[in-house]
Amino acid sequence: MYLPILGAAALATGTIIERLILKRKNISVKFYETYSFLAIVLVMLPFVFLFWKVSPEALTTKNILIFALISFTAVLANLFTYYSIKGEKVSNLEPAKVTESLFTILLAILFSFIFGEVLYERNSHVMIPALIAVAALLFSHIKRHHFEFNKYFLAAIGGSFFFALELVLSRLILNFYSPFSFYFLRCATICLFGFILFREKVPKEFDHHTLFHMFLAAAIWVIFRVTVYYGYMKIGIISTTLMLLLGPILIYFLAWKFLKEKPSWKNIVASIIIIACVAYANFA
Repeated sequence: MYLPILGAAALATGTIIERLILKRKNISVKFYETYSFLAIVLVMLPFVFLFWKVSPEALTTKNILIFALISFTAVLANLFTYYSIKGEKVSNLEPAKVTESLFTILLAILFSFIFGEVLYERNSHVMIPALIAVAALLFSHIKRHHFEFNKYFLAAIGGSFFFALELVLSRLILNFYSPFSFYFLRCATICLFGFILFREKVPKEFDHHTLFHMFLAAAIWVIFRVTVYYGYMKIGIISTTLMLLLGPILIYFLAWKFLKEKPSWKNIVASIIIIACVAYANFA
């Protein structure tokens, strides 16, 4: 139950660090798409032999095709997300980012009817608080100017949908891997795709501060994804998604602390509702 809280903290921190990196003029979306995943692979490499697990079932044609589809949706999700983060403030993108949780819950419910409740939970004790928490978060972010969607906001919505689809698809084959080995192979595939398709070179202005931030973000995303996958396997997709809604609360704080972006009263009210929903689902 507590691992997704760690994941929420990692999500908030990783988002802020990515914004700090991508707002630099010499860092392109294509460069970051390639080299950020190279950094993740390098961070994970020393631990591969300790946490490696790939069952023979993962190597069937069906499951390889599912893995390929997951990797493809992950590439799209990251491209859309990096593009939006580079061009718009984190606080302005939060309404679009919140839809990832909504998409994840709705897709998990849909998949539960197709693939059964063994992989995809359909528990009203968790579903209802999760939907209330997402609704509160969405309401807290909607402002009049958000109805005039710019290209960055639309890209963020696209990224949220593809991330949700990728995560829900991942549950189909997660049992054949350890969370660590699954994320390592996913990131290695995305990195290879980036080198083949984009062929981006390291910019001349690339400095050691950016390098440090990239590896720091890489380590944080490893923590985030491994805990998310573990949560999916142990407590279910919807329960994990509900716990991860604590992430935006931490984003409000970190954006205020480091980016000088103040949360509104709606953000504060939504935070209270989310905490209440998490407490109800876990302790009621």
